[in-house]
Amino acid sequence: MTGSGIVTARRALLSVSDKTGLADIGGALHALGIEIVSTGGSAKALRQAGVPVRDVSELTGFPEIMDGRVKTLHPKVHGGLLGRRGIDDAVMLDHSIAPIDLLIVNLYPFARTVANAGVTYEDAIENIDIGGPAMLRAGAKNHERVTVICDPADYGELVETLRRDGGTSFEQRRRFAAKVFAHTARYDGMIADWLSARADGAPGEAYPPTLHLALRRAQEMRYGENPHQAAALYLDGRPTVGTVAGATVLSGKEMSYNNFVDADTALECVKAFDKTPACVIVKHANPCGVALDKDPLHAYERAFVCDATSAFGGIIAFNRPLDGALVKRILASQFLEVLVAPAFDEEALAALRKKPNVRALATGEWSAAGPTVQRQLRSIGGGMLVQDSDADTLMLSDLKVVTKRVPDAEQLRDLLFAWHVAMYVKSNAIVFAKDGATIGIGAGQMSRVISVKIAAMKAADAKLSTQGSVLASDAFFPFRDNVDLAASNGVRALIQPGGSMRDQEVIDAADEHDMAMVFTGTRHFRH
Repeated sequence: MTGSGIVTARRALLSVSDKTGLADIGGALHALGIEIVSTGGSAKALRQAGVPVRDVSELTGFPEIMDGRVKTLHPKVHGGLLGRRGIDDAVMLDHSIAPIDLLIVNLYPFARTVANAGVTYEDAIENIDIGGPAMLRAGAKNHERVTVICDPADYGELVETLRRDGGTSFEQRRRFAAKVFAHTARYDGMIADWLSARADGAPGEAYPPTLHLALRRAQEMRYGENPHQAAALYLDGRPTVGTVAGATVLSGKEMSYNNFVDADTALECVKAFDKTPACVIVKHANPCGVALDKDPLHAYERAFVCDATSAFGGIIAFNRPLDGALVKRILASQFLEVLVAPAFDEEALAALRKKPNVRALATGEWSAAGPTVQRQLRSIGGGMLVQDSDADTLMLSDLKVVTKRVPDAEQLRDLLFAWHVAMYVKSNAIVFAKDGATIGIGAGQMSRVISVKIAAMKAADAKLSTQGSVLASDAFFPFRDNVDLAASNGVRALIQPGGSMRDQEVIDAADEHDMAMVFTGTRHFRH
């Protein structure tokens, strides 16, 4: 039976691994006249803070045993949590079980423990909490009578409610209970995934038979890709510094679903260029202009000129903090939706505040350690696709020159630049580049040769010469027509994965046009 009445707390059990705010919440509960029962280290910390506390062993009449493995797994604890008001009163009286009205528990830090590269199998196992999840689930099941808190962030709300109302409402207890079950489900899922990936302590399956996902809603959005679609942003617990998901909107209105998708493409692309200031302009999840320059302003101008038409209403990302002069130049040049950078100075923010429709997204400084492989998820009808993220560590030494002509040093730099850009262009992807800037991009076509034609057309529309340029293709050329078309547009060097049945035909075509071509051995489809 459920209800909405206020339930007061006479007795609280506190047992926490994360002792953030423990002394404060303990002191507040004591001041409200609530008896506090606690375990081990939590009881010690409360006493050191001057908070009167009763040991759980005194409540149960049974000592903590097995180095603390067994301390709360007792009928007087679980009976106190699970006892139903008006139903189990006689049983509780017969067995001297005192009700526990308030439970504050958080769990052993399993995730933090196994994240340590030097963790032993035994240490990981010892950090699997048993009593904590059992108490949380018991109290949450009985939220008709019991208030359960598993997150120190909720201490303030709890104390405020107890002081104001003298107890908690049913809706509040139900909300806390839902949070508890989400917390324990995530905890059990992490353990299951970790154990599934190991057999006798050795690496096991990369993808376990069951994959557990625990995502925390960060924000709801006005709508998704289109106004009739609902949408929200969820976080998966990974570090968010240097990401769009964890970035701070410093000015402008809230980010939309499409803003997040485009900003993520722009940011991840610009992060590929850590040694030189870079600018990436994205429209509809495709880069439409990318450029490098020692001056970020010049990088922007070179990226913008690649496709000024598509840049209208685009997303712009930089890999360097932005100052007022650069931001004012951008705002005077074009309409944009989002500006992404590690940071913005005060003059830049002052200029952006005059444009309330432009979001300023500060990501913080990201690591220059290089890309890391992470899991990517994508839903399909009836299921979910999971794969490793696409990371590229291609070096000059990895390239295989397959033509008679060898690319010179300048061409090699442009080839690698174009290759990195092609990773973020929807397949079939073609990128023309020269002097560290894109001059034409062909994206998302069913035929690769059409992508080449579009890239050349984009360059012509922008009045950018393709003579002496390089071309990157995200996958192999299936026919020589791509090479012939590139040659007719003045391309002098090509980079592609290779691996086609007609590789020799393609190589011969490049040799006929006296072009240089290198194979990477790796493709970068982006669907």
